Amino acid sequence: MKTKISDFGILRNHLYALSTMEKSIHSRHQRKLQELLRQVRREANLRQVDLAQKLGEPQSFVSKYENGERRLDILEIREVCMAIGIPLEEFARRLEGRLHEES
Repeated sequence: MKTKISDFGILRNHLYALSTMEKSIHSRHQRKLQELLRQVRREANLRQVDLAQKLGEPQSFVSKYENGERRLDILEIREVCMAIGIPLEEFARRLEGRLHEES
């Protein structure tokens, strides 16, 4: 890769590398969380719209966190678990299992 200096004296390949770096919202661990959230919803035989209704949110809320456009904090994950009918402790145990599979 050829290094060029822009009119502003900035290395272009450095800027390209920064723009293509994986963002934290799309980390491997975050993707594992998204997959598990989707899986437990499906195991409960709920569509996104059904879960959203239980949460008092629009369907796009569920879609966005399942697709990584939005992150959930621990209290929101707890609410999702309660709406699905899975104890938070079980959800956390399953998530830990998935995260340790990579190690």
